[in-house]
Amino acid sequence: MSTAYPTPTRNRRNRRAEILEAAARLFAARGFHGVSIEDIGGAVGVSGPALYRHFSGKDALLSEMLLDVSSRLRESAVAVVTSASPGPAETLDALLNVQITFALEQPALITVHDRELGNVPEPARRQIRRLQRLYVEEWVTVLAELHPACPAARLRAATHAVFGLLNSTPYSAGELPAQDMRPLLHAMARAAIAASVKDH
Repeated sequence: MSTAYPTPTRNRRNRRAEILEAAARLFAARGFHGVSIEDIGGAVGVSGPALYRHFSGKDALLSEMLLDVSSRLRESAVAVVTSASPGPAETLDALLNVQITFALEQPALITVHDRELGNVPEPARRQIRRLQRLYVEEWVTVLAELHPACPAARLRAATHAVFGLLNSTPYSAGELPAQDMRPLLHAMARAAIAASVKDH
């Protein structure tokens, strides 16, 4: 009987993910400029210089962190929109669940994105912005099916507003457990969308 061992590639991928997660927590707590490579290394139990085997520096680490989450959100939205759902209302609920899960599980990444996107070098910042625009357009496509008379610009603005509401979790989710916060966020987002398309 053979025993399966983690491959070096898998180990490296897992270590990179561990580093990114630790860096997100530190950046959220102390800011990008308040965290050193040594701090990040200490958080994952390695020396600071050992991190250079995974990332060329803090800038590269921040870039990959925000590129990764932007890409994953967009891919999740594409999967939802292209799935065989019963209709646009159910698709919207699924999109809301994607964003709410992210908001509840990754508050540190929300904080880092809000505060530190300006520290991401070009062209990575342009890539992040592009992925975010594509993510928004997945929502607009679904909302346009539900509210065909509503102008796309209004639907786009409503989508950004809903993201702002849902991404308030670094500040709003401290007192309620996730199982209570999830339906609250869903109901509030649905109400905000309904209000934004009223009379259209």
